[in-house]
Amino acid sequence: VCAALKLPQISAVLAARSARGLSLPSLLLELAGFLVFLRYQCYYGYPLLTYLEYPILIAQDVILLLCIFHFNGNVKQATPYIAVLVSSWFVLALQKWIIDLAMNLCTFISAASKFAQLQCLWKTRDSGTVSALTWSLSSYTCATRIITTLMTTNDFTILTRFVIMLALNIWVTVTVLRYRKTAIKAE
Repeated sequence: VCAALKLPQISAVLAARSARGLSLPSLLLELAGFLVFLRYQCYYGYPLLTYLEYPILIAQDVILLLCIFHFNGNVKQATPYIAVLVSSWFVLALQKWIIDLAMNLCTFISAASKFAQLQCLWKTRDSGTVSALTWSLSSYTCATRIITTLMTTNDFTILTRFVIMLALNIWVTVTVLRYRKTAIKAE
């Protein structure tokens, strides 16, 4: 599922030739959260199957980021963001306390990402090109990761993150669907 998680969103943006409804801060925070989570799992040598989807998710988010900047008129503005994300990969592993602190903040970063998307939806009352399928798939993957975390590492920090992300992904999905129906009724 994760290999195709963001493809419905990317497809919707490309088809509409617009990033309307998508929150850039949400995407940037999500990317940061994915990066920290991936680096944490690599740093501590967790089994590959517990984090294999994150490089794929990061790549898809980078593509989505480039689409947003493209449809907003300036792809070059993505360069500093990508540079910060790449350099963060190395900085996170400089000291154990850095990666541990970052992982503890990761849940807040990822939650902030969901709230940024919710805020964008609430403000515009229009889900625009936001893909309900992508958010539903995100909910599904969080639910499955709760089970795999319990079966493999039993890491409380990671488990807490997935429970919170599951609830927030469901909330975003419901909000997207709510405002999609409003847009249809208005027509």
